[in-house]
Amino acid sequence: MKVLVINCGSSSLKYQLIDSNSEEVLAKGLCERIGIDGRLVYQKEGCEKEITEAAMPTHKEAIQMVLHALVNDKTGAVKDLAEIEAIGHRIVHGGEKFESSVVISDEMIEAVKECTELAPLHNPANLTGIQVCQELMPGVPMVAVFDTAFHQTMPPKAYMYGLPYEYYEKYRVRRYGFHGTSHSFVSKELAKFLGLDINHSKLIVCHLGNGSSVSAVLDGKCVDTSMGLTPLEGLVMGTRSGSIDPAIVEFIAKKENLDIDGVMDVLNKKSGVYGLTKGLSSDFRDLEDAAEQGNELAQLALDIFAYDVAKYIGAYAAAMNGVDAIAFTAGIGENGPITRTDVAKYLGFLGVKLDEEKNQMRGFNNKISTEDSKVAVCVIPTNEELAICRETVALVEKK
Repeated sequence: MKVLVINCGSSSLKYQLIDSNSEEVLAKGLCERIGIDGRLVYQKEGCEKEITEAAMPTHKEAIQMVLHALVNDKTGAVKDLAEIEAIGHRIVHGGEKFESSVVISDEMIEAVKECTELAPLHNPANLTGIQVCQELMPGVPMVAVFDTAFHQTMPPKAYMYGLPYEYYEKYRVRRYGFHGTSHSFVSKELAKFLGLDINHSKLIVCHLGNGSSVSAVLDGKCVDTSMGLTPLEGLVMGTRSGSIDPAIVEFIAKKENLDIDGVMDVLNKKSGVYGLTKGLSSDFRDLEDAAEQGNELAQLALDIFAYDVAKYIGAYAAAMNGVDAIAFTAGIGENGPITRTDVAKYLGFLGVKLDEEKNQMRGFNNKISTEDSKVAVCVIPTNEELAICRETVALVEKK
């Protein structure tokens, strides 16, 4: 089955066409600057990237261009759109309404709309992608895969905040967690790679990128995760503050004469390692280069991040009363040997020992701990698009 995976952002759109039988990527790319001037990046497997500058006033034009690229005479991945048998859509926030992926229906779309205030930047764009695909490819079955679904197995003691209970009853204020598609995929891959029975395992997944989160996966189910009601909670990130004393919001608002929107803009876009380094960069590669050249703030930001990750690993080892294996994944997790080394320095109490030679390798499933390490530490590349493809096929075939 050929599956088109769509990930719609507010002004961008990522896509992959995957053959579910071989799990081979037939074509991939992205649309950028939707609503501004528009750019399509398209790459058929084995071919060079093609870049087309063209007006994309809305997501409809963007998806039309993607579909046209997929069937173009020279480098099209398919001869006819009829070969695309299903479409999988990433949805950022499913609230408490969705514990797993679902076949898209009118009822499902209405339920996602009700979650929009929990993800005002993402859910409307995700829904736009669905509506445009329904219009352009009528009759093709579509599946919604939710970032929050994997974390819906958390117990109340992990997801409830110490706030008046009526806020949960009225507004569903609680921890939801994000990057669920990645945490689900990587935890399964980790267990398979190490030959563990996932139904009798204690795993910690560190999804570390510009946005970062950690999850505790007990017997294949998520029991805790670092992000909260929104993706702002948890680790210090690229531009996000992560967890802070809530009273700082009022303090900064008064000192800087900012309203709530102003403070939230600072916490989401001007904080994290970017803010800690006085705007040097939110890219960890830049920070590592600067730290090597003696930039103390860059080194401090890297130290804070590694310390933060290690604290969550320690907390989740306690929450599960032990840990069998730890996975590093996503941009920094997969490509940051320095970060992995710095985190592992705090994990001696768990009996963690890294093999520094293996830690330098990248691009594949790799055990980077020594044979005598009491906890296995691995790098497991995430593949959210493949995870969405698998979920889509499973539901479409069941239907």
